[in-house]
Amino acid sequence: MKVVIIGASGTIGRAVAKELEKNHEIVHAGRNGFDAQVDITSVNSIKNMYKKIGKVDAVISATGGAHFGPIAELTPELNEMGIESKLKGQINLVLLGLDYMNDGGSFTLTTGIMMDDPIPQGASAAMANGGVKAFVKSAAIEMPRGIRINSVSPNVLVESLDKYGEFFPGFEAVPAARVALAYKKSVEGAQTGQNYEVY
Repeated sequence: MKVVIIGASGTIGRAVAKELEKNHEIVHAGRNGFDAQVDITSVNSIKNMYKKIGKVDAVISATGGAHFGPIAELTPELNEMGIESKLKGQINLVLLGLDYMNDGGSFTLTTGIMMDDPIPQGASAAMANGGVKAFVKSAAIEMPRGIRINSVSPNVLVESLDKYGEFFPGFEAVPAARVALAYKKSVEGAQTGQNYEVY
């Protein structure tokens, strides 16, 4: 299969590429993607990426940013970061990618643990993650041509503990390689409308 990984240079993206490249053709995409560049906050950038790549069998989004900070200091402008990137950016990858997806293909988006297991300073990210999860569940029942859609909800990564560990006290971190298996399940399996939790 021809699999596009958006956010391919990130920790999760690299792990997913390593897992899937054994059996599939991987297109590495992202802000610094060496096969295709894309900014998911820009509709035109997403359109241009799909035009360049052409027809695909699977799209994986392992990207999407959001603001982390105290709720008392969260402004509409700061909250908009998560809406534009993690929420709308990932959803637009689906909406704009449907015409490029082969019959029976799949989309896999990324959510995150804090929507179900809240952490201080994570309200905006949780909001975006919850929106993505709801979109996936609802969109799955009307996707055309046998196309499937799922999301993956990873815990904090072992590889990211030095950067994000202070936000997740008491959480048991998971290795990126184990998270990658959830994306493999989504791409190679038959389920749709699922949010695979890797806790």
